[in-house]
Amino acid sequence: MTPSPALLAARPHAPASTPVQRVEDAVPAVLVVELTEPLAGFPDHREFVLVPADASGLLSWLQSMAPDGPRFLVAPATAFFPEYAPVLPGSALAELGLASVQAGRVYALLTVPDGDVSGTTANLRAPLVVNPATRRARQVVLSDPTHPVRCPVRR
Repeated sequence: MTPSPALLAARPHAPASTPVQRVEDAVPAVLVVELTEPLAGFPDHREFVLVPADASGLLSWLQSMAPDGPRFLVAPATAFFPEYAPVLPGSALAELGLASVQAGRVYALLTVPDGDVSGTTANLRAPLVVNPATRRARQVVLSDPTHPVRCPVRR
């Protein structure tokens, strides 16, 4: 799948002299995933693709495969919150075919209010969990109130 022109225009480009660090659990070039349950508010969209959104591989777009489907900015949750260790329900792990949360990839959905990058927040209450082996994914709503829905992202 070729990224949309808007996606290409939105990608920041690092200067050639700037070293780029890769996040170890960053998304490979493109990863197609199927949601076992649709995201809240988007019942008709289950097939998505994770596409890198920046040169470092830290940010990705979770883009619906439907031509006019939704697109969300995501990042590996531990890239911004190294101590983040959500406890997933056993039913969610079983549904995704994961023995543990460490066997999967856990992404936070990011919100950039009105394009103001300094105001970016991460949803740590409802991470996107992906089994990279089966390419099945689901957003898991955690019952733990210590994980906020809008946690400020600072790096």
